[in-house]
Amino acid sequence: MSYIAEQISAVLAIDETKPALLFGDDVYSWGDVRRLAEALKARLAALGLGEGAPVGCLLRNRPPQFAAILGVLTAESCVVTLNPLMPDERLAEDILAMRPPVVVGDADDWARPAVKAAVAKIGAAGVLLTGEREAPLAMVESLETITGEDLRGPQAGVAVLMLTSGTTGAPKRAPQTYRQLELNIKRAARADPNWRDEGPRRLNPEAGILFSPFVHISGMYYVIAGTIDGRTIRLIERFSVEAWVKAIREIRPKGAGGPPTVLKMILDADLPKEVFESLAALSSGTAACPPELIDEYLRRYDLPVLTTYGATEFAGAVCGWSLANFRKYWTSKRGAAGRMHPGVEARTVDPETGAPQPVGEAGVLELRSEVVSAAGEWVRTSDLARIDADHFLFILGRNDNAIIRGGYKVMPDSVVKAMEEHPAVREASVVGVPEERLGAIPVAAYILAAGAEAPSDAELSAFLRERLTPYQVPARFLRVDELPRTPSMKVSTPGVRALFEAAA
Repeated sequence: MSYIAEQISAVLAIDETKPALLFGDDVYSWGDVRRLAEALKARLAALGLGEGAPVGCLLRNRPPQFAAILGVLTAESCVVTLNPLMPDERLAEDILAMRPPVVVGDADDWARPAVKAAVAKIGAAGVLLTGEREAPLAMVESLETITGEDLRGPQAGVAVLMLTSGTTGAPKRAPQTYRQLELNIKRAARADPNWRDEGPRRLNPEAGILFSPFVHISGMYYVIAGTIDGRTIRLIERFSVEAWVKAIREIRPKGAGGPPTVLKMILDADLPKEVFESLAALSSGTAACPPELIDEYLRRYDLPVLTTYGATEFAGAVCGWSLANFRKYWTSKRGAAGRMHPGVEARTVDPETGAPQPVGEAGVLELRSEVVSAAGEWVRTSDLARIDADHFLFILGRNDNAIIRGGYKVMPDSVVKAMEEHPAVREASVVGVPEERLGAIPVAAYILAAGAEAPSDAELSAFLRERLTPYQVPARFLRVDELPRTPSMKVSTPGVRALFEAAA
């Protein structure tokens, strides 16, 4: 049995009466979580699915989905993340592309005809999360058995197959192995003086807050690591400052955090200092955190913000600030993403030649470790960076055209493709422009098709929302007679950005 499956199973067996999840006014005990996890594990076995079997999971931030993840992992199968926030057409396409032999979702998911039709088309079985404590699962009507012959086979050693727009390249499914998760969890745990790597598991008296989406690496990692750590978790389906403050006051955690967008929302709420009294530090990841934001938390609340750097492909962080390092180095290393974790090698290389750069010189970041790649080769990211002599990493920007919108990566080419499906759009270009709260937002310039009537911005937004996830939809549209171009006739990204600057 893998370390992950073993540790989760051990925690679920400690004390079924104690609270595991707090959700709204409901309390889910460890027994409630265990019953659903074991029921799903048994259902997978009854369907003839064993180790490595891909299990499509429609993941909303709700307790049954939390427990379903644990059920798949204790079966040592593979969680294939499916995002319910996708429009029907996109979600159906994802199911058809992934072809999992079974799909798990709740009543809201199975009420969508496109979802049910896609599952039926590939011949997969459908499992309903009922929301009931004693009978948590049922088979979806007409999807009781696996009938498909061209379904995705076992994913040996893979715990999670997660969709990512990728620090290391174009959008793809990133496999997170059981071994990667084990290494990351053990590394993080060694910093906790109460951690026990051997002997019987114990429930942790410290509680935590989880609002990061389960379909994102930060949310998925917390589900797994928080369970293994035996924490009671206050689960928030959709972040709001009000819900966050209520959770902080309720459970009084020593640590909390979120992406820079969330931290800025909290700061902008101008909360009284007493809200933060239980916290030793905040943490932040998914996007670069402006040092000015960190400085303001220090000034206003005397509260450090410990940033991390990682990627979905790495199953977590490869670099970060510890509280001790922050106190010692923040003044001299201000703006660093943190210090490279033990066992992770980092270097920068020339973007054109790939030649390694001297220490402290800027270049494209490459990483090597067992967490990054079991084969031991250097893995190139899409980030420009420098690494100083003390192994602190400074991220300088992107070496690709990804737009980081509040921690979510938007790939312009995907948005352009969707825009150009509109009959009134001849050609489009999408770029990122700075935005105070989110860091950056996508905006789109387009040329009207000959003879077409110009669509309104609202019409374009509605059209794109049927094809893209909400954060991919441009915040602004600009109709132009011609797009600016380079001498080679390619659309000029700086030129398009200048159009929006001029129109502001």
